[in-house]
Amino acid sequence: MWHHMFVLGVPVLEKILRAGIVYAFLIVGLRLAGKRELAQLNPFDLVVLLTLSNTVQNAIIGDDNSVTGGIIGAATLLLINYLVIRFLFAHERIDRMVEGEPDVLIDQGRVREDHLKKELLTKHELEIAAHRQGFDDLKEIDHATIEPGGGIFFAPRKPTTDEIKQSDLIQRLDAISRQLTELRSRVK
Repeated sequence: MWHHMFVLGVPVLEKILRAGIVYAFLIVGLRLAGKRELAQLNPFDLVVLLTLSNTVQNAIIGDDNSVTGGIIGAATLLLINYLVIRFLFAHERIDRMVEGEPDVLIDQGRVREDHLKKELLTKHELEIAAHRQGFDDLKEIDHATIEPGGGIFFAPRKPTTDEIKQSDLIQRLDAISRQLTELRSRVK
């Protein structure tokens, strides 16, 4: 019993290489799949990610179902990830190439349909993301970007100077109207 649990079915170096190759493939594959795969998941994306993990499991473990092999595979993935993050932290230019750049989805209140198409996002999905962040309508948003990690940042639309002046003028006219109504009621 103990033999099957802890004795490796494949050499340690093969176990490490398998995990490293799968890690590199997944990083490249997810980068090519786009930012939406990382954060804005619909049910289809979730199914793909869940089945993806099950699919690559055998590539990592090979013919080895031992506890020791699982620990070596997991430790290898964690170590590679740690080293990659440390390396990218020290090399900002390479990090931007790997991670990608933010993409503008709404610019000055205008939805950039071409950028939504490039990121494989529908206008409806953008509206849902805006609702999650407290916006009732896309018209309330001045600027929106999708970050390399898949998160969407929304900046609210600020009223222009003309809109502020118009609002102030309307408030003053309403006050004058109320005063006139009050004066008329006193005169009668």
